[in-house]
Amino acid sequence: MLRTLYLIFCLLGFLPVMNMVVMAGEAAPTTESSPTILVWGDSLSAAYGIPVEKGWVNLLQEKLGDKYTVVNGSISGETTAGGLTRLPDALKAHKPAYVLLELGANDGLRGIALDEMRANLEQMVKLAQAADAKVVLIGIKLPPNYGPAFNDKFDAAYVELAQQYALPLVPFLLDGVADNWDLMQADGLHPTAEAEPKVLENVWKVLEGELPTLQHGG
Repeated sequence: MLRTLYLIFCLLGFLPVMNMVVMAGEAAPTTESSPTILVWGDSLSAAYGIPVEKGWVNLLQEKLGDKYTVVNGSISGETTAGGLTRLPDALKAHKPAYVLLELGANDGLRGIALDEMRANLEQMVKLAQAADAKVVLIGIKLPPNYGPAFNDKFDAAYVELAQQYALPLVPFLLDGVADNWDLMQADGLHPTAEAEPKVLENVWKVLEGELPTLQHGG
């Protein structure tokens, strides 16, 4: 559990880096045979410290093959406010059928008001849904030294939004990864390339049931 806390702390110091399966400035294919999945997160989805092709987002594209086009709009160090500012242009450019929303950890670590964080997440959900995209919400955890009251409210923001907007929820992106030394980089902060399949597994458990092309054996 301690490595979970360290891993999240590192998000605050990252330089903005955007690793893409499809570059954010490019228009992704949006045909019926290849709907777009937009991953909207921070360093945990940006393959920080490992080759981009080893990150869970790229592994997702490999898993899906040509059935879906995955666009990774994740930026290391991103907050919900930053994500909200960037999202309208991304929705317009890529016209995603799905948005995997993985933001909020940096807000919590910086002491940004949780009501503000929740409001930003909620607005992103509304924007995505208004653009006819289905949102999958991806949660993260904060260090215990923030106190149980703060952490409980932080966790509740994801659960409440998922319930309010009927969103599929991944409770913790790094479940089974962050507190395993063998799955962490040498700095003890970042998941290794070997850990990324497990990260993808955590997402896939929820995402698989939301993709009709797979459900119908396409």
